[in-house]
Amino acid sequence: MSDEVWRIEPSGPLRGDVEVRGSKNAVSKHMVAAMLGTGPSTLHNAPEVGEVQLTAAMLSALGINVEISPGEITLERGAEIFPRVPEQYTGLNRIPILMLGPLLHLAGEAFVPMVGGDPIGRRPVNFHLDALRSMGAEIIEDENGITAKASRLRGTRIQLPYPSVGATETILMSAVLAEGKTVIKGAATEPEVVELALFLQRMGAMIELSPDRRIVIEGVESLRGASTWLAGDRIEAFSYLVAGLVTRGEVRVHGCPQDRLVTAITTLARMGAQFDITDDWLTASAPDGLRPAAVQTDTHPGFMTDWQTPLMVLFTQADGMSVLHETVFENRLVYVPALQKMGCEIEVFNQCLGGPACRYHDTNAKHSAVVRGVSKLSGADVTLPDIRAGFSAVLAAATAEGTSTLRGVNHIERGYHRPFDQFTSLGLKISRG
Repeated sequence: MSDEVWRIEPSGPLRGDVEVRGSKNAVSKHMVAAMLGTGPSTLHNAPEVGEVQLTAAMLSALGINVEISPGEITLERGAEIFPRVPEQYTGLNRIPILMLGPLLHLAGEAFVPMVGGDPIGRRPVNFHLDALRSMGAEIIEDENGITAKASRLRGTRIQLPYPSVGATETILMSAVLAEGKTVIKGAATEPEVVELALFLQRMGAMIELSPDRRIVIEGVESLRGASTWLAGDRIEAFSYLVAGLVTRGEVRVHGCPQDRLVTAITTLARMGAQFDITDDWLTASAPDGLRPAAVQTDTHPGFMTDWQTPLMVLFTQADGMSVLHETVFENRLVYVPALQKMGCEIEVFNQCLGGPACRYHDTNAKHSAVVRGVSKLSGADVTLPDIRAGFSAVLAAATAEGTSTLRGVNHIERGYHRPFDQFTSLGLKISRG
């Protein structure tokens, strides 16, 4: 699968309708949470992405029954739990770390292999492990992975050094069955985190979302299975809106509520995009062209880090100099060389540009970019380093003159629902190599 190649012929403005499913970032976390319930849980509006298959395989190895049908996933705990995620899943994604808390509740012990994920910067697991230790878990790390033991996790007060989405989710799934009360300070508040909390609440968890990034969880004795409809993927929705804008076309996106895109919509509107928004869909066009902008990524409700990859390609088609300041991951700009190869005029810097000093201001991390537009892009042969970079390269190829060959497209299919079919339906000429 990793050898698959897409060849893209630019075919003019992209136009049409795209329906987005539940988000990659939410579906796998809900699948893990379903381990905690007695009885079946069902996830509706599930995307068909590689991440689902990977998470399902890991859960099956633990003794969880997983049934996947179009748009729906049903999970139920089996009679016996095997508290060891096989080492064959080493480095494939970041889901195993989230299984530690649930496995400690179900079996009193756990082993998970070293986690991987996209090479977008250090995403340390120490926030997760420190939280579990403070709840009473004994944890040993070695080159193979992480071994944990706990007779019973206990509620405690946890101050996160940074509002990490993954660490907040680990604590949520560990605290719901812990003894006593857990208070998370400095919690992430992304829509996907709230969505997970709501799912756990449906399962019978006691969770309060308090002001000032505080989440209070009172442990309960048991949880039951639940059913939920996953909200539309805001990364995917934004990416397809940009696909229309960057090719001077217009894409109508269905299935993602406006409130998940509020900051993104205004950012694009400042660049000259005109929006039409209803309760069912939204669309953007730029009949008068695009203006440059200065954008800083941030934790929710700021401009999300996963939106900046398509935005960078859009900057190359805006008339003037744009600036991007990435404050969430220090190596998020790892995809820039692929875009430069296609003619994007992008320079990266280790200074904080386009916003106040961030936590990377004294480091060597190249986390700011200056982009000059309008750039004339040309087709190239590029290899994709990660999921979001993959989508941005498709956008650049759709705008370029000449054929592009994209390698490593498995990354795109890991994170987006049927992207080949979606792009084809918008009029892009793609063939599989």
